[in-house]
Amino acid sequence: MIYLVFAIILLGFFALAAGFVREQRLKAQLRRGEIAELPSIQQVQDMECCGQHETCEKESLLAAVSKEIEYYNDEELDRYRGTPSEGYSEAAVEEFREVLYTMQEDEVAGWVRSLQLRAVELPAELKDEVFMIVGERRG
Repeated sequence: MIYLVFAIILLGFFALAAGFVREQRLKAQLRRGEIAELPSIQQVQDMECCGQHETCEKESLLAAVSKEIEYYNDEELDRYRGTPSEGYSEAAVEEFREVLYTMQEDEVAGWVRSLQLRAVELPAELKDEVFMIVGERRG
């Protein structure tokens, strides 16, 4: 046990020394004009999850995660704005189902957020299917 603690402390000192040496080399390169400025941390904006949240924002069903409305070739569903989730006819439910099953699994959560932002409620008959797809995606 004492060896493990000693190894962790030694590793910490090694990382500290390596960071110090790197910083000194970068400052020397800056003084010599080899680089224009010190490198900084850059935020990568892509569609992958960042790992900083318990639930990936990309897979979240909450509209609060995003304020940007994105359409998934479903503009025709806007006519159901204000319809309660239990108030859809079978034909309307089939329209929603057709859109749901023609998209990629990783787009489902974004589609539900988009519907929420557009004030279009998901038919009650499809909620279990949507939760199942998103749940399987999360792993």
